Amino acid sequence: MSAQRKDAVDTIIDQWAAVRPDLDTRAMEVFGRIYRLSRAMGDRAEKAYAPYGISRGEFDVLATLRRAGEPYALSPRQLSSTLMLTTGGMTGRLDKLERAALLRRSPDPHDRRGLQVTLTEKGLTVIDKAVGAGLAVQTAVLSTLDDEQAGQLADLLRELLAGTQGSQQH
Repeated sequence: MSAQRKDAVDTIIDQWAAVRPDLDTRAMEVFGRIYRLSRAMGDRAEKAYAPYGISRGEFDVLATLRRAGEPYALSPRQLSSTLMLTTGGMTGRLDKLERAALLRRSPDPHDRRGLQVTLTEKGLTVIDKAVGAGLAVQTAVLSTLDDEQAGQLADLLRELLAGTQGSQQH
């Protein structure tokens, strides 16, 4: 362990060392912290998006449409594959966002059998404000590291993530 203060993961590692000193718990140290960090930041993001009337899942739909660029439109299938959601899960999110007038579904002009999902002006305003609020929360937490440390962490996490995806590139 480095000279940093001990955290809950260190306590777990110490407990394992006491009862199973034969275990190499380095992976548990890394992934235990990644998991706890992900949960903590997910909870903070949820709170940041709440004033805009959206959940994290709904944020993801709006953000995917926003990142698509003008005219901020994708098919439900494109959204589902990008967000790794079933069509049923996507339909529920789209229904809620459409009722809130944040997006609209219309016939796809390029495929008469398909639909197109498009951000409304209200949806564009909401996602632009929500992404700013979410980034402010993330930036505040990341400010505990200096720029070099943050860059190193991003690089290391990229490598670790690539190791979980085999030859797939995302």
